Amino acid sequence: MLIAGVMLTLNFFGKSFGVSSNLRTVCAAVLRPKAKFFDFNWRNELWNLVFLGGSALGGFVAHQYLTAPGTDVVQLAPSTVADLQALGFTAPEGMQPSELYGAAGMQDPKTWIFLVAGGLLIGFGTRYAGGCTSGHAISGLSNLQLPSLIAVIGFFAGGLLMTHVFFPYLF
Repeated sequence: MLIAGVMLTLNFFGKSFGVSSNLRTVCAAVLRPKAKFFDFNWRNELWNLVFLGGSALGGFVAHQYLTAPGTDVVQLAPSTVADLQALGFTAPEGMQPSELYGAAGMQDPKTWIFLVAGGLLIGFGTRYAGGCTSGHAISGLSNLQLPSLIAVIGFFAGGLLMTHVFFPYLF
């Protein structure tokens, strides 16, 4: 209900929701690059930065004050742990295998290649799709925008392909 209320309020004021647009606003405000993409009145988008800060603050408050002791580690399904172990990963503590995100993983050049290439692909895809998953899935779909529906279908298809087709070959 809160998401619907926020979306109705944003629609009323002619604003759209999305996290990726915050990066553009931050770059325009802080770095002041000369690229045409950043040539806009970023002060009109300060509400977006307040939203981003509120998201971070909300996550902190939820973790610090609203989480029961001993429940802060996400439990993966046994089938997921078995699949990761079949690929050579140890049983992860939380969501990330330590071979990728632990100290040992950060010393492996393969990990850095995956992180940099993945970051570039996500950045390019977000820009090419005209927004991120939250922007399209929440804001675009609530406005019944066909491009957002196509983008969301693409996000899910890409995630399924990566998980079930490409990931096993990469590791």
